[in-house]
Amino acid sequence: MIDLRKVLTLTRSGEIEFVDLRFVDLRGVWQHMSIPAHELKEKNLEMGYGFDGSSIRGFQTISESDMLLMPDVKTFFFDPFFEKTINVICNVFDPATGKNYPKDPRYTAQKAENYLKKSGIGDISYWGPEIEYFLFDSLGYYVSPYESFVKIASSEFPPEDPNSPKDGYKILHKTGYFPVPPFDKLQAFRSEFVILLEKNGVEIEVHHHEVASGGQVEIDMHYDALTAMADKVMIYKYLARNLAKKYQMTACFLPKPLYADNGSGMHTHQSLFKQGRNLFYDPKGYAEMSEIGFSYLAGLLVNIKTLLAITNPTVNSYRRLVPHFEAPTSIAFSKRNRSATVRIPMYYKKIPNAKRIEFRVPDPTCNPYLSFAAQLVYGIEGIKNKLDPKKLGFGPHDENIYEMAKIEQTPNNLFTVLENLKKDQILIKSGVFDAQLVNSYLDVRTEDAQQNLLYPTPADFMFYSDI
Repeated sequence: MIDLRKVLTLTRSGEIEFVDLRFVDLRGVWQHMSIPAHELKEKNLEMGYGFDGSSIRGFQTISESDMLLMPDVKTFFFDPFFEKTINVICNVFDPATGKNYPKDPRYTAQKAENYLKKSGIGDISYWGPEIEYFLFDSLGYYVSPYESFVKIASSEFPPEDPNSPKDGYKILHKTGYFPVPPFDKLQAFRSEFVILLEKNGVEIEVHHHEVASGGQVEIDMHYDALTAMADKVMIYKYLARNLAKKYQMTACFLPKPLYADNGSGMHTHQSLFKQGRNLFYDPKGYAEMSEIGFSYLAGLLVNIKTLLAITNPTVNSYRRLVPHFEAPTSIAFSKRNRSATVRIPMYYKKIPNAKRIEFRVPDPTCNPYLSFAAQLVYGIEGIKNKLDPKKLGFGPHDENIYEMAKIEQTPNNLFTVLENLKKDQILIKSGVFDAQLVNSYLDVRTEDAQQNLLYPTPADFMFYSDI
């Protein structure tokens, strides 16, 4: 990230000609408008930049449409796809009150950080999402009352005609984890992507091919504080999509784009610190986890049937959450079992700062600001109530949980979790989630889900046209 003084110097010298103002909507989609660099003045930064809030889904009505974007001057980064352009992430303000807009997801994330501090439990939380996605050679889709299709192409798919020319370096079905080139055809893309991310302030720990064939990849970011990491998720997706376009490919963040293959998750590592000490670490605990850490993860598990409305917010999310595709469907915790919804990683021992939990359920279609904020609120709720996941029957389960019939499973559809969110009081009572935001979020997600349900799919005809 670039400091404001340097940005103003670059605008005066002509090295920057446009400033792109970015903000996030309720669904987690970046919106933007661009201003000439000469409009980036300290006076304007204090006053904000106006836009029509009624044209942003879930925000304002047409009778109260005027809204303001207030740039966060700590978030400037160069746009590698447009010359002489710099981007900045903004908060949304309501000019009628002169205050933060209560439906702004980024403001909600900032409130979550303050909520932790005010609780006295800790002073900072750290977040490390593992974002998986697919890189397709092409992705076409069309929906109308009379025709619908999805057509995906990937050099990793087997040829439709076995006699057609094809190179001999194939990744077989569900064998995509860690092959080297030439089997791994996406090494160059991932390496260039990492370089772009790190040039723009996003520190990366590792990149690799993922399990699914068809171009599934994972690039893991180094942990950061809550709002800062949510910002980085947005930067990550923006850079991935635009770099894929440069490669004449499509980056697809759907949780389950391919039938009978592994889906894409956004496993979220998290920990709490106070005065530089990791509150989750106890060298004598199970998996070196402290009682505070156990209570935190219990808060996630107790409220998971509501939390999924925010961490897994699409109809497609529940196509991923089925057993036997490394999907975390068992409401349980474990230290090494990847079928559990919460895992306590055991890569390293006796390293206090590395101790964390991994909430494995979220997927990349979530709004990261709301997802991280909701997880933190429910985790703190678990600590405040001194919940014990062992006494509650959540584990530890270190065997094959898929074969344990008594372990409760995650809900199998979006409508169930949206109904649970309607009844929830914890998020609103915390003061982190405004009631207006929750209600508008429910409206947007429910409308999406209901519309999705109305469309017949080719699978309907495959299964039922002979009846």
